Amino acid sequence: MKANSYTAASALLLTLCAMASPLASAQGTTNPSVPCGTLSASPTVVQTGVKTNLTWNINYPAAVLDYVEVTPPGTVTVKQNLYCDVRILGAGVTTQDSKGNIIFIRTKGLITGSNGSSWATLFDGKQTDLIVQQQGIILSFLATPNKPIDFGGQYYFSNSWSTFRSSQSGTLVKALVNGDHCPSRVPDYNAPSLEKFLKPYLDASNNVKIGPMDVIVFMELTHTNMAYVGYDEQDLVFLVSFRKP
Repeated sequence: MKANSYTAASALLLTLCAMASPLASAQGTTNPSVPCGTLSASPTVVQTGVKTNLTWNINYPAAVLDYVEVTPPGTVTVKQNLYCDVRILGAGVTTQDSKGNIIFIRTKGLITGSNGSSWATLFDGKQTDLIVQQQGIILSFLATPNKPIDFGGQYYFSNSWSTFRSSQSGTLVKALVNGDHCPSRVPDYNAPSLEKFLKPYLDASNNVKIGPMDVIVFMELTHTNMAYVGYDEQDLVFLVSFRKP
């Protein structure tokens, strides 16, 4: 059956909108955005056999590396003023009691670059905290050029804090972007040792699956020997989302 031009244009507009709807917002997303845009017809109502003019505009998603520089292992520096929202995805430092029950350990994450150059507490708590369970935003600030942002962490056990690990030294704190392959010690997607909080942010090939303006930060805080089974780089994980002012 032949459709008139108005009907065809409307159907095309609906199809484009359906295809262009973002899978998730850039803030805290688990999927990259897709191209989106607009389509208009002029005139909007025509008779069968009469042509209408279609005008469209496509906006392609930004890539975070166009706006920030990631210096291995985990230093992030913005190239222009950007708002930065930091979410905590999980705090995976644990131990076991005498009955074999899992006990979550107090863990602290720190950041430098959000308030000048000094280290500031970003998170201090446990995996069981509500903000962690909700993977909520724990810090929002305006990041400015030439002020590197670094992350670090440590855990509290036996009445003392562990050695502080950061992205300024060593390789125990890493920052990755969408499509990057996960740190070599993060278990495969279906491995039982992969923390549940991290699974939505990886694809089946163990690549990072986050928004186009996101950076994910992995930390290994409990071990330095990669051969040890507990070395999994999931002790503290943050999702950093950038947006224009």
